Amino acid sequence: MERIRLGNTVFEGLNNAYLIPGDRPTLVDVGVATDSVRQDLSDGLATVGYDVSDLEAIVLTHWHADHTGLAGELQSESGAEVYVHEDDAGIVAGDPAAIADERDIRERRFEEWGIPDEPLEEVTSFLDRHVDLQGEDVDVTRVHDGDRIAAGDGELEVVHLPGHAAGLSAFAFDGDEGREAFVGDVILPKYTPNVGGADLRVDRPLETYLDSLARVADLDFARVWPGHRDPIDDPAGRARVIAEHHRERTERVLSVLDEHGPADAWTVSAHLFGDLSAIHILHGPGEAFAHLDHLVAEGVVEQDGNLYATTGGDVDVDELVPVPETKR
Repeated sequence: MERIRLGNTVFEGLNNAYLIPGDRPTLVDVGVATDSVRQDLSDGLATVGYDVSDLEAIVLTHWHADHTGLAGELQSESGAEVYVHEDDAGIVAGDPAAIADERDIRERRFEEWGIPDEPLEEVTSFLDRHVDLQGEDVDVTRVHDGDRIAAGDGELEVVHLPGHAAGLSAFAFDGDEGREAFVGDVILPKYTPNVGGADLRVDRPLETYLDSLARVADLDFARVWPGHRDPIDDPAGRARVIAEHHRERTERVLSVLDEHGPADAWTVSAHLFGDLSAIHILHGPGEAFAHLDHLVAEGVVEQDGNLYATTGGDVDVDELVPVPETKR
């Protein structure tokens, strides 16, 4: 397996694509549809003796443009079959109904969160300007949890791990030191993947993501290969650290509501993250919403319209945000 490092100046940078050589050359994730990333990918393939036309399969971890943008044109040039989880397949394929549904949810959430006019105009303009980064439409093959895909000289197993995105999936394989996986943005070595704003279609986003972190820990991979930056040698431990981060953030959200509530998601976000710009105007209140939504579902916060307030009862944050046990 060869890691191909890709630039990315629009979203969170240092993307990775992974080439699996062999009888069925397979690429895992492809990068955003820009000229510089297109060149990075072509150069990376050439370094290990491959050309785009050699690809027979492309596997996408989730629908975000920095992972899927070049898939359509790569498919056109190579004839490769493109695999993506069914929950993200419509957007990757460019299905108008799926794209319209995502946009409708976004507009509704922006109103519910209480984003003021100026930052609302900024984030809307940012998203509209970067639509082309999603690239060409793709003829997708839909996969499900547990499916197996022929790749290289072996196979990949689909492991559905939603939260950051509805269809986000890892692709597991037998590595040199045990079971490994390509994980996209399920866990990252430096940043914590955004939850709540990165895919507005996810119901109960924080709970969904915590369940995925628990599954990562339970699977106890020897190593995972993320969509950004370097490989993670203790993925179960990293999943635990990220869950602990969300536990701490839950405590902060409750503190903000105690001091400033009732408050909407934008106000809570402002106290958590300060001033925001560009894509973070989506991610900040989205993450605040994910926590507020979780606290409402757990009965420790009440919602009145777009405003949230604590119920005043005792709160056990350890129970609200479970941290997975690790096996090592």
